[in-house]
Amino acid sequence: MALMFTGHTLFLALMMFAVFTCEESVSNYSDWVTFIENVDQYEKQQLEGLSAEQKLKKPLLHPSLYFDTEDVQALRQKAHTSHSHLFRAIRSAVTVMLSNPLYYLPPPKHVDFAAKWNEIYGNNLPPLAFYCLLCPEDKAAFDFALEYMDRMAGYKNWLVENAPGDEVPLGHSLTGFATAFDFLYNSLGNERRQKYLEKIWSVSEEMYECSKVRSWGKQLLHNHQATNMLALLIGALVAGADKGSQANIWKHTVVDVMEKTMFLLNHVVDGSLDEGVAYGSYTAKSVTQYVFLAQRHFGINNLENNWLKMHFWFYYATLLPGFQRTVGVADSNYNWFYGPESQLVFLDKFIMKNGAGNWLAQQIRKHRPKDGPMVPSTAQRWSTLHTEFLWYAAEITPQPPPDYGTAKMHVFPNWGVVTYGAGLPNSQTNTFVSFKSGKLGGRAVYDIVHFQPYAWIDGWRSFNPGHEHPDQNSFTFAPNGQVFVSEALYGPKLSHLNNVLVFAPSPTSQCNQPWEGQLGECAQWLKWIGDEVGDSTGEIITASQAGDMMFVSGEAVSAYTSAMKLKSVYRVLLLLNSQTLLVVDHIEKEEDSPVNSVSAFFHNLDIDFKYIPYKFKNKYNGAMMDVWDAHYKMFWFDHHGSSPVARIQEAEQAAEFKKRWTQFVNVTFPVKNTLTRIAYLFYGPYVNVSNCRLVDNAKSGFQISLYVNNTENTISVVTEYQNLKTRFNYLGFGGFAKVVHENKVTKFGLGTESVKKQIKNNRVVFPFGFKVNIIAGLILGVSLVILAFQWRFYISFGKMLRWILILVVTLWLIELVDVWSTCTQPICAKWSSDMTRLEHEKGNKAKQLEGNPVGLPDVIITSLPASGAEILKQLFFNSSDFLYIRIPTPYLEIPETEFEIDSFVDPCEWQVSDVQNGHFRLIQGWLQSLVRGTKLHLQNIHLYEASRSKIAQHSAISKDKKKRSKKRESLSEQRSRARGSQDKDAEYIRELRRHLVYYPNARPVLSLSSGSWTLKLPFFQEILGPSMRALYIVRDPRAWIYSMLYKNKPSLYSLKNVPQHLAAMFKGEDGKGKCSLNKGYAFEYESLRKELSNSNSNAVSVLSYLWLANTAAALRINGDLLPTNYQLVKFEDIVSFPQKTAETIFAFLGIPLPPASLNQILFATSTGLFYLPYEGEISPSSIHAWKQYMPNEEIRRIEDICCSVMDHLGYPKFIE
Repeated sequence: MALMFTGHTLFLALMMFAVFTCEESVSNYSDWVTFIENVDQYEKQQLEGLSAEQKLKKPLLHPSLYFDTEDVQALRQKAHTSHSHLFRAIRSAVTVMLSNPLYYLPPPKHVDFAAKWNEIYGNNLPPLAFYCLLCPEDKAAFDFALEYMDRMAGYKNWLVENAPGDEVPLGHSLTGFATAFDFLYNSLGNERRQKYLEKIWSVSEEMYECSKVRSWGKQLLHNHQATNMLALLIGALVAGADKGSQANIWKHTVVDVMEKTMFLLNHVVDGSLDEGVAYGSYTAKSVTQYVFLAQRHFGINNLENNWLKMHFWFYYATLLPGFQRTVGVADSNYNWFYGPESQLVFLDKFIMKNGAGNWLAQQIRKHRPKDGPMVPSTAQRWSTLHTEFLWYAAEITPQPPPDYGTAKMHVFPNWGVVTYGAGLPNSQTNTFVSFKSGKLGGRAVYDIVHFQPYAWIDGWRSFNPGHEHPDQNSFTFAPNGQVFVSEALYGPKLSHLNNVLVFAPSPTSQCNQPWEGQLGECAQWLKWIGDEVGDSTGEIITASQAGDMMFVSGEAVSAYTSAMKLKSVYRVLLLLNSQTLLVVDHIEKEEDSPVNSVSAFFHNLDIDFKYIPYKFKNKYNGAMMDVWDAHYKMFWFDHHGSSPVARIQEAEQAAEFKKRWTQFVNVTFPVKNTLTRIAYLFYGPYVNVSNCRLVDNAKSGFQISLYVNNTENTISVVTEYQNLKTRFNYLGFGGFAKVVHENKVTKFGLGTESVKKQIKNNRVVFPFGFKVNIIAGLILGVSLVILAFQWRFYISFGKMLRWILILVVTLWLIELVDVWSTCTQPICAKWSSDMTRLEHEKGNKAKQLEGNPVGLPDVIITSLPASGAEILKQLFFNSSDFLYIRIPTPYLEIPETEFEIDSFVDPCEWQVSDVQNGHFRLIQGWLQSLVRGTKLHLQNIHLYEASRSKIAQHSAISKDKKKRSKKRESLSEQRSRARGSQDKDAEYIRELRRHLVYYPNARPVLSLSSGSWTLKLPFFQEILGPSMRALYIVRDPRAWIYSMLYKNKPSLYSLKNVPQHLAAMFKGEDGKGKCSLNKGYAFEYESLRKELSNSNSNAVSVLSYLWLANTAAALRINGDLLPTNYQLVKFEDIVSFPQKTAETIFAFLGIPLPPASLNQILFATSTGLFYLPYEGEISPSSIHAWKQYMPNEEIRRIEDICCSVMDHLGYPKFIE
């Protein structure tokens, strides 16, 4: 039974509507998302569930918070059947409480209650009360609960004495007490009911008043806010029966804040929380309870929130093998603070409904440790048992997620975390690796703060990332599930307590002078407001898995103060196999940088296994950890071959309400030059590492030769990662690293391929040195003969000796050159480097001969208008590799030629012969200029010359809109609007120019808006050559026609004047329009021409024939293009499977998909916050709106016309 309202329900709706409509919103977010003009549209969707019956006056009965009185009997039945395993957990918890009342009962005296952090009492009360509800016959438990609540009701307040400004313990007590009151209401006498109700009321009022002045009332997405707002909501719902008007104000406050929270969470595409898994479970506990209560009592539906859909992976992909320990990013303990079983069963019942949540909750409960540091806290371990019981859906069979059982890499692009090998059983082959390099607050929050799309966000004052750590580029490694390198978990915010680099001397060092780590360090909480700190970022550059190998890299230079004048702090991780992890730090600094030392740290919290010194092959210093006679080893060296001795230290720091111990290896290297590279190798006991050395140390990258199990692995990594051209030149493809192992080469991001050994083919029968020795021997032999018979030749002995010496020295010099050319010792470094480059060039030529061109990609995007191709901007925008260019725009127009390109579509195909015969020379030159000389082309655009004509053009374009306007604009207003539009167009060109200044080798991506270009890709291929990468976007004809006719008012069909375009298309000789000039008419358009002459045709049939003609012609014409130059992409695949489709597109381009681009495409396709022009919201459900809103007879007509091509493209019929 939902909570019923009188007139105040309407007030609640109006209050919420006012909150979300009075605030200003902007039209773009990070300049790569087009938002709705007002957030109220989003919020109105959440309020549609306010049903009419909720407005009726009805007495409030208890229990009603999570269930109704009539549900109690069914709950008691489930306790002995489908939910018996959860009931046993609840009964066990109550048994433990009853066995030790001195510990679990609130103290008799308030002074003792307030003397310590007392959330335990509020947390343990709901499962106790719920047990009493399920087992009313257990009088001992009920009496214990009454004594429990009597003591709490008798306290003057529920605050902690030494934390008077922290209402979190108050929130826990209020949540627990009010929930228990709701559960036990029918078993309480009137006196107790009144006493408890007054306590709930007074504490709720105190909490509400604090929400106005405390920081938690303003700081969104923080565990304090979620905890305290949930407490206020529960207090208002339970106590609101008698004093409804005041309680409704509390409800308004909570709904306002929590709906903003849900709105912001929807921006977080990976389901993560920046505070880490431990505090994330804390926040998620309150968020899931709010979502349930808001739907139950207010009809507010947040179940379509994308963050909830992805939140399962926040628990699954952060679990180390064995299901006991999690990634320790940010303030953490070894796993979770609250749950996460309750959150997981909630997700399974209401969101996923696939059994994965139930399965993971089952695994976590099954593997809960009984002792040791990973045992859940007595204050938190039972607090969500009641909600887990209530939300558990026994009808959903537990089953693991797809691909369970094999090690997988998972990327959290918003959080900036990559994990490998998560969610697996503990075994010798299951290894875990994690890497962190992200933006302060997470990518979504960071961008919202910096780009300010919402007026109700007050910069960093609206958030609190204080639990985050200075940990950009930190990593962990657990070969065989045995933690070798770990985080230091909860503690003071010091860089050296994380596995990152610190530098010295720094002019701005605040602690540990002269050393300084990352911005925001040196206090109990991360200092997120201050000079440069708010701009602190790390960035995952790439993350790729190839079989059992993984490569990930991150840039963290923006996480360090600019006073140190660092140019790059780039860290790469290569997991070569389950036992071997190579880590390399690439450090660049300015010439005048004060830094001359760098120090690295590697932590481990296992007190049973200590680090001890170790030396690899008497060459490199290192450290070792002995785990029951299994040796886990590490060693290090820099690009000079230097390997300093490390300091192995222990530290104890304050954490939560206790001390936490850690040990760490600290190794310091000199930073004398502007470029420093340091390699660290970590490996487990089941591999044999025999050698590791740097074989190439070029400016753009490095090569390391690593022998594992007597097999050489040659690892090549590019450190000029923002330069696509350099990556192609150094590696032979557009990725960031490759590994050559025996006869295979693994290109991370593209895959593994076999290579033929060509060493023997190039080897001659007799080595050059052997030839020299033979020649020298012959000369010496001849000389002896001459000596023997010198009297016959009349040659003086001195002259002959001189000639022999000259010949011997000459041969020695020749042999010296031969030996030097093959030298691999450090003395020959320059020569070796040159030889390596020559080998790279040979490799690149070999790839060309194999049919894999190494040219930089020139990307062309084409489609029918309104097919959604614009969404691909999210893959290429704001990238160091690409420059996304819309064609046409006012300053980037197609040149006028003998053939005018129709802005909508035309039936003319251009072939290779058109280029060879010199047709369309202006367009050929324009295309060559734009693609080959992009920077010069853009600089040659005059932005202000033709202002009058531009204004006239804009005036003409908007002429129809002005006619439809109710208010007639004056001439000055029209000119002002035209100038504003022109300024926007000019600024677009400036943005393109600025992008090329930062990234001069960025490749152009031409997004061609006209459907005419779909039939002209062979023409482009002939001009651009093998570097062309054409993406042809096709869309389901039913969705395309629905978008053209019904998505807008007036329709896109009318706005684009489609009838006029089609009528003009066939004017001219033989009805083929201008195509007859070069006989390039696509015959597929004949069916459209006939339909246009049919007097019974309508918009649906005309558009159907247009889609059929254009798509069939494009498939035929482009079918002759090589797969390396042309790829068809379905719009539905981009939206429904964004990550898989984006990876396919980037593999086609020869480049790994960057996590930043992945985040952008996930945001565009999954959140419902991205809007395409004329299309509106984009989501997997919205693109199939035609199924619900399009008349069946129209769908049938489209399918009848387009069925042949639809079948070819895999679009099934909707109506049989």
